[in-house]
Formats: sequence, C-alpha cells, structure tokens
Amino acid sequence: MLTGGCYCGAIRYEAAGPVSHQTLCHCTMCRGTTGAPCVAWFTVASDHFKLLAGSPSKFRSSDHATRSFCPTCGTQISFIDDASAQEIDVTTCSLDQPDQAPPHAHIFTRSQVPWLKLGDTLARYGGSRAEK
Repeated sequence: MLTGGCYCGAIRYEAAGPVSHQTLCHCTMCRGTTGAPCVAWFTVASDHFKLLAGSPSKFRSSDHATRSFCPTCGTQISFIDDASAQEIDVTTCSLDQPDQAPPHAHIFTRSQVPWLKLGDTLARYGGSRAEK
C-alpha cells in the first residue's frame, strides 16, 4: 500500500498496486500547473485510489483532463484523463516515500525546457508514453 498526501497534511490518500506508467512529464501543462521543470507521476486503477482525509479542489486543465490539488497548500495530487477514467495518475512526490514508485521514463521531452540537462539513462518519449 502506498500512502501520501499534500504538503500541509489536509489531503491524505492511499493507493494500492499494481503501479504503472512511472514517468517524469515535461509537458507545458504539468510545468504550468506546478511551476516545476517536470513532474513525476505514477498510475494506479481508479478503484485502487482512496482519499482518507480532505477534499481536493479540481481544475479542468484541458478539454480532456482534470487535475486535483490541495485547496490550502496547492500540492497537486492527481490527473485524470477522460479517455482513461479507469486510471488515476498520482504525483510521485506527494507519496510519503517517493522512492516506492521511481520514474522509468521521461515523457513529452519535445516540450522540455532547454536548460534542463538530463543525465539519467531512462527512456525518453517526445510525446505520451504511447508515442516515441
């Protein structure tokens, strides 16, 4: 069982495995909604994700996806794409132990900020995890 929550502690959740799609996303929306050069995500089945405390605010970040975040401290918690509503993407660093779901690939590297120099050996995809 993975556990996590927001920075201030108002939102708490648990996520059961299996975990998939462990990525670092470089898309402009992830960058814009966090202020970070990339965001680490992992995916679980929606019915394996459970809020234990708090009620996140929701933001429709595109015509096909909704993000949730803590209304108090702003920590982004999740991303749900309408096309795969049976899955939920969760921010890896909102986990109590982020090392439990380390990234396996970089996605949307065609949008990567030019000053970020990647030195790891993870797979890289110009678009989504389905695109090369």
